[in-house]
Amino acid sequence: MATIAVYSLKGGVGKTTFAINLAWASATISKRRTLLWDLDPQAASSWLISTDNKSRDAAHAIFSKDVEVRKLIQPSTVPGLDLIAADTSLRSLDHLFREMDKKKRLSKLIESLGKDYDRIILDCPPGLTETSEQVLRAADLIVIPVIPSPLSQRAMGEVARYLVQRGGSHAPILPVYSMVDRRRTLHRKALDEQPGWPAIPMASTIEQMTVRRKPLGAFAPASPPAKDFAALWTMVERQLLGN
Repeated sequence: MATIAVYSLKGGVGKTTFAINLAWASATISKRRTLLWDLDPQAASSWLISTDNKSRDAAHAIFSKDVEVRKLIQPSTVPGLDLIAADTSLRSLDHLFREMDKKKRLSKLIESLGKDYDRIILDCPPGLTETSEQVLRAADLIVIPVIPSPLSQRAMGEVARYLVQRGGSHAPILPVYSMVDRRRTLHRKALDEQPGWPAIPMASTIEQMTVRRKPLGAFAPASPPAKDFAALWTMVERQLLGN
């Protein structure tokens, strides 16, 4: 079992798009037993693929041990992909983690699901917080969407520096350019500077995800962005397997 965190210090970089499409690829292309765990109180991933429209306000209770983690697992609209949905109760999760002072609470919960899943994808809230500390300790790979702009690239650098300053070992980072528009000089320059980074384009097909409430592979599998996400998933799998 491996845990992939989709994380960024900065918001608005496409984390939910990445999490949904990577989870779809895991379940559909690789046929992995996959769980998408939405940790962002905005609950965008949950809204896109949840089969349960009731607001339970119980996502926080998993961590305080008031609710057993398996009780909140639900099937998603994607065959083979399960979901732990987010809700507004997660807004106080940082406070709970500070009070508990248990740095590996999320890691231990994930470990308890190891017999049930091959891949767990974490859709993480932005920022360097108590929650991100938990995520960075639990992940086997950290996928960081980066818009090809100085501010977004600086945010990625801050995460890398933070991991170094923490000391000890940490999960490898996989930066991926997000929302790429090759018509823009700034974007082309960024891609030239980091030719080894994967890139996901800005595309109207991606915007259609919120209208159709489906991953790209479910309604536009032949589109360039869907193919790019499939290629990105192949890269993720190779990195997890050490190839």
